[in-house]
Amino acid sequence: MKAFTVAVIAGDGIGPEVIEAAIPILDRVAAKHSFAIRWERLPYSAAHYLKTKETLPDAAFRRLQNDVDAIFLGALGDPRVPGNEHARDILLGLRFKLDLYVNFRPVELLHPDLTPLRNPGSIDFVIFRENTEGQYLGRGRSSGDEHVAEEVNTGKGVERIIRAAFEWAKAHGKTRVTMSDKSNAIPTHRIWQDKFRAIAREYAELTAEHRYVDALALELVREPQRFQVIVTNNLYGDILSDLGAGLVGGLGTAASANLHPGRRHALFEPVHGSAPAIAGKGVANPVAAVLTGGLMFEHLGYPAASADLKQAVRTVLASRTRTPDLGGEARTTAVARALADLV
Repeated sequence: MKAFTVAVIAGDGIGPEVIEAAIPILDRVAAKHSFAIRWERLPYSAAHYLKTKETLPDAAFRRLQNDVDAIFLGALGDPRVPGNEHARDILLGLRFKLDLYVNFRPVELLHPDLTPLRNPGSIDFVIFRENTEGQYLGRGRSSGDEHVAEEVNTGKGVERIIRAAFEWAKAHGKTRVTMSDKSNAIPTHRIWQDKFRAIAREYAELTAEHRYVDALALELVREPQRFQVIVTNNLYGDILSDLGAGLVGGLGTAASANLHPGRRHALFEPVHGSAPAIAGKGVANPVAAVLTGGLMFEHLGYPAASADLKQAVRTVLASRTRTPDLGGEARTTAVARALADLV
């Protein structure tokens, strides 16, 4: 049986709760599909930082870079660390240092009553968010009352995220790729226009379209079913992907993958955050962590295992076994047990 080594950074708040709820489910599905996961739990979190002042040491980073098949991250953020120093060094540090330039966010309606929209039809699109440039690099300056943030868009960075979106669309039978920017107001976004037009010519079988980000936000609410693959910059991707999550049930069902296509190392993270207000209450939704595990299985080469997880989630949601964020009364353990029984 093939075995993979996965580093686990459970993190803060509800992170350990949802990760530990998801792992037995992932183990069951892996065994069903004749592979195994060796989970390697790492201590890096707010609690570890407060105790040791250590975020992610160099030796740990080198192991994550060279010796594991994937990283499974719960959530980072703790009010005891108001500056989020540990979260920035661990999460953003891994994204930048491992050059995980694709933040892949699927948006799929898994049960019709989860959306706030009337007559939504089928909502099933993905967002390719550029993950290593933009304003998240933290460049700029502060002086007195003047604070200047710089936005970085390089030809290499823009080209590779757009190409990754087209390649994924082609490989998955999609027909439309939508690029979003704000080039009518931000002149530097014209690089997105130029690169998108040039690359689109290489994929003549696909429809390539452009939307300004404010217009796209409006259309996602009015007609989300028409979109298939969206590619955009770091900031807009962050915002639009949360909007997408709101269309299909909220952050409790939102999975993500941080990837560099063609490379082994990748980071998988449910995007609901650490939710300190409900930490320790046993009501955190494990669905996002389970679906994130499904994205990890796809990365490892087992798409059928990912499909099994998604079908189990659909069935459990239809049975009304849901945590409070989805209008139910079930506890984390009850949802996890229901999923484990199905797989």
